[in-house]
Amino acid sequence: MHAASLERKKRQKPRERSYGAEVEEVIVLVWESLDYICAERLTPVLLPMAQHLARFDAVKLREEIEEQLKTISRATVSRILHRYRSRRRRLPQKGAERANQVTKGVPMGRIPWNTTEPGHCEVDLVYHSGASVAGEFGHTIQMVDVATGWSERVAVMGRGQLAMEAGFKHILGRVPFPLVELHPDNGSEFFNAHLVRFWKESVVGVHLSRSRPYQKNDNRFVEQKNDTLVRQYFGDLRFDRCEEIEAMNALYEQMWVYYNLFQPVMHLIGKTVVDDKVRRKWDQAQTPFERLKATGKLSAERQQQLQTLYEQTNPWQLREEIYQQLAQLWQQSTASATQVA
Repeated sequence: MHAASLERKKRQKPRERSYGAEVEEVIVLVWESLDYICAERLTPVLLPMAQHLARFDAVKLREEIEEQLKTISRATVSRILHRYRSRRRRLPQKGAERANQVTKGVPMGRIPWNTTEPGHCEVDLVYHSGASVAGEFGHTIQMVDVATGWSERVAVMGRGQLAMEAGFKHILGRVPFPLVELHPDNGSEFFNAHLVRFWKESVVGVHLSRSRPYQKNDNRFVEQKNDTLVRQYFGDLRFDRCEEIEAMNALYEQMWVYYNLFQPVMHLIGKTVVDDKVRRKWDQAQTPFERLKATGKLSAERQQQLQTLYEQTNPWQLREEIYQQLAQLWQQSTASATQVA
């Protein structure tokens, strides 16, 4: 109370170390065994993990060291680790320097639900691997236009560069409107140097965007179609033969007509929050073809082709043919799986 100043005086004599080199050696070994976790996670398990390692003769513990490991504070452990941190090599961590470099510069988010211009499309890949992802097997590339509900599907074998490019060429050659935006997830099957180059060369002026990591709802339209237009047809069967992929694509050709020209869909036109509940309002159901005609983005020639196809197609007969082909494909796949087993 009678000191000249309230400032804390520097310690004249350094305090002796409470924990010696033996304790420090044990701490560093436990730290290394747990892949260099932080002091907050390491301190509570120091003693039990050291005792566990001692059973394998990895460390030598004395009763005195065990008592010190029991009482050491997190701050002291942190100071000890700080001296060794830069000298230790961790297991591979996928940080910024190891992330997919192709995604850099590609904006994240989702296509707004009230988009009115056709050409803003969500894209996804559905696996047909069955119970095992070993080996090469079929995949479905699906693309859904947010504004009109127009959907495109193609089956490919594997997800390599040639298969993915062939699949997208098939889709681009059939989609009746110009693409404005492609919005896949962050998968490397979409974001690799070859496919990004292909998109820029084949779809001039296309805008690439991507979903946020671990946010499946950013691709909500195509995710819903993955269930109703892919999984409900093919289930969890494994398709790993070329003839099965060809049969899937023959089926998709018929589904393309059936769902785009004849299946009416409703679109969300409003959201309101009432008593902490979201109330949604839907418009009158229309087919994707009707919605696409209303946008005025179809060329006269292409509209006439689709209108002729519509008038010449019997939807009841088309549905029967779809289910007959689907039954044959299921039988082939089941018989193939039985032979393999």
